[in-house]
Amino acid sequence: MRVLMVAPGTRGDVAPMAGLGSRLQGRGFEVAIAANPAYAPLVVDSGCEFRLLPGDLAALIRHPAPGAKIQGTSVLDFWRNLREYMDDAATGTLAAAEAGADVILANSVAPYAYDVAEAFGIPALGAHLQPTEPSAAYPPVLMNSARSLGSLGNRIIGERASAGPAPYDAPSARLRKALGLKKESRAAGERRRRKASATVLHGVSPTVLPRPADWHSGLVMAGYWWPAVKQDWQPPAGLVDFLADGPPPVFVGFGSSARIDPEFILEATSRAGVRAVVQGVEGSLGPDAIGIGSVPHEWLFPRMAAVVHHAGAGTTAAGLRAGMPTVGVPVYTDQPLWASRVAALGAGPGPIPYKKLTAERLGEAINQAVNTPSYAQRAEELAARIATEDGTVAVVEALRRL
Repeated sequence: MRVLMVAPGTRGDVAPMAGLGSRLQGRGFEVAIAANPAYAPLVVDSGCEFRLLPGDLAALIRHPAPGAKIQGTSVLDFWRNLREYMDDAATGTLAAAEAGADVILANSVAPYAYDVAEAFGIPALGAHLQPTEPSAAYPPVLMNSARSLGSLGNRIIGERASAGPAPYDAPSARLRKALGLKKESRAAGERRRRKASATVLHGVSPTVLPRPADWHSGLVMAGYWWPAVKQDWQPPAGLVDFLADGPPPVFVGFGSSARIDPEFILEATSRAGVRAVVQGVEGSLGPDAIGIGSVPHEWLFPRMAAVVHHAGAGTTAAGLRAGMPTVGVPVYTDQPLWASRVAALGAGPGPIPYKKLTAERLGEAINQAVNTPSYAQRAEELAARIATEDGTVAVVEALRRL
């Protein structure tokens, strides 16, 4: 069976799919992944075929430093650019399917993949890294907040948010018309699939987010999809020397979500009295800090005293997998949800919203994370439970049922 994964997101969206794809190939499936060109090496290294989705979403959505404004871009400009990106992604999805597929796995920002699958007469399954289904259990991730509105409020606002305008509406409509499909809005298509209990697989640990009681039968909490491990990877010698030269440091990184001046981070870690590994710059940052590029989290995080990050789905998962106390600094969409889950599970202090981030607040949170024994104990307990889960199993079962 030829599986096409459509992942028009950032590295955090692509890496779990590449890991899942690698494991599916080991079970006899042929896997291709459609993603932005920056992630071609990541896909190829996982053993999967790369297919192009034009553009660079990471550059489009990255936030400026705390307190700074996005230069030269209004909200309308941003929305227009995002819609153009999604339009290119929809066209790329069609081309990727034309190259051959028996089934499509679409992430949560690729609803046009269902239109392509319908035109080709092949099945499509959801493969999400965050819960987008309206539910009483959590507020809608599009609100950029984890503040619960109550069971009824969460459900009602979630349904309204799901039916509201989105940057992929116009691309989906254009694609359906070009493919000769009957007219149907993106929101109407989602309602139809929901009514039919269509399968949506979630690469999320039920330990971290228990499956909500009001989910329909097709919604599956599969467990995390871990990135593929590159067997010949070796850590930079400078990083190895730094780790050996003192107590475990604290990792600080914000992935594709934000730009933060290393000096800001060093002020915070200095206030907390800890050494630091800072992602996003490379080389020595003084006697107590080092900057790094891309280093596998599964290697790095177990060597830390705590981790500080934007609370993206994959980075949150990696921190919990390593049994690390976590400081979440959520920026947007689903990140507030994951940051709040870490705190609710007792694996770290309360999150700091990115817009309210200061060196003083960050330093205090790091100090709490490192010096509160219960955080480390709880993180280790969660890691042990997560280690018993295999997120690939539910995916294989769903594919074989087809």
